[in-house]
Amino acid sequence: MTPSPATTTLAAGIEVPTAFVDEHVDRYRDFHRAPELSSQEHATAAAIETRLGELGVESFRSGGTGVVGLLRNGDGPVVAFRADTDGLPIAEDTGLDYASTATGTLPNGDQAPAMHGCGHDTHIVAALGATAWLAEHRDAWHGTLVLLFQPGEETAWGAKAMVDDGLWDRAPRPEVVLAQHVMPVEAGRFWLREGNMASLADSWRITVRGRQAHGSQPEKSLDPIVAAAAMVLRLQTIVSRELAPTTPAVVTVGTFHAGLKENIIPDVAEFSVNVRTPDEEVRARVLGAIRRIVAGEAAASGLDEPEITEINRFPRLVNDADHTARASAALIRGFGEDAVVAAPLGMGSEDAGWLADAIGVPGVFWAFGAFPPEAFADGAAPAGNHSPQFAPDAELAVVHGTGAALSVLLEYLGV
Repeated sequence: MTPSPATTTLAAGIEVPTAFVDEHVDRYRDFHRAPELSSQEHATAAAIETRLGELGVESFRSGGTGVVGLLRNGDGPVVAFRADTDGLPIAEDTGLDYASTATGTLPNGDQAPAMHGCGHDTHIVAALGATAWLAEHRDAWHGTLVLLFQPGEETAWGAKAMVDDGLWDRAPRPEVVLAQHVMPVEAGRFWLREGNMASLADSWRITVRGRQAHGSQPEKSLDPIVAAAAMVLRLQTIVSRELAPTTPAVVTVGTFHAGLKENIIPDVAEFSVNVRTPDEEVRARVLGAIRRIVAGEAAASGLDEPEITEINRFPRLVNDADHTARASAALIRGFGEDAVVAAPLGMGSEDAGWLADAIGVPGVFWAFGAFPPEAFADGAAPAGNHSPQFAPDAELAVVHGTGAALSVLLEYLGV
């Protein structure tokens, strides 16, 4: 049956008035133009609470700026659905008429531009759209939906903060925790795989302390820049010389700061390192190698052992085999036989795994596309997540994000 012009198909068997899509596109644009950095999602959380209240959904705060919604519809399964809410410190360069000009405060107190450069605004609106549909179609499902609007995903802070704040003491225990993420993929396509869906990730700040001297008298110094530079170069040998070529891992030095003037050898150099590993065994091996190299290079330079400070630590994200099969089947029913693609094992990271692991229940995480076919014409590709040009199509994001959420939720909650 061909939908009438007044309706839009979210997924097979799920049609909504076109006004429903328009309303949620407007809501998406509002969230997009007003991103907030991790742990600062105060206005975002308030807007989510307001909308949940309009839909008759009870809610409570968890983890400071996290919002938990409970949509109850009689006896039946309990399912949790996570949508992250934070933006990134990026200056947006999309040219959109609803582009962000917002700013936020970095952990060190500096002001920085803010952008929804990873698509968390699409996740918020897809979850709200699915909630609106379920609230209006109670005859189509039964049970309880636990909505997890999670802050601080970008810093691996939010999921654990919600758990530590007693999330699962106040919300009913779900049989599965579901989550999705927009990616630079064609609309109507979904990435999904059982097993590892994302990498473990660790970020450290390494402070190398030496002795300051005039640039003309290096013999009076203990140069932390030279020592730190040697560390940075040597760290690159961990993946290439200490791991098998078949073992996926990444060691990235993302920042390096030292000195204030070219003719002064400073007393401190500081750099940060980001590590991606596939499992706990490789994680321990790589992190141990970093400690060994940093300490060894410092000793070779006559310096004290550097200080290592953990910035963040992302947990595992493992898709349960049985529930992955259920989610995949639901997406295929909703979007067609070719809709689901075996996800590549990327080195991205996610903290959604904490929400399920904390109570020992399975989880499923999938990626959805929100870009038109022409974005991929002639070998082109749209800008990816964390780019200042990242710009999912607003309508496609709403339709496919909401449709995917409903397709999988109804697999569990549908009558």
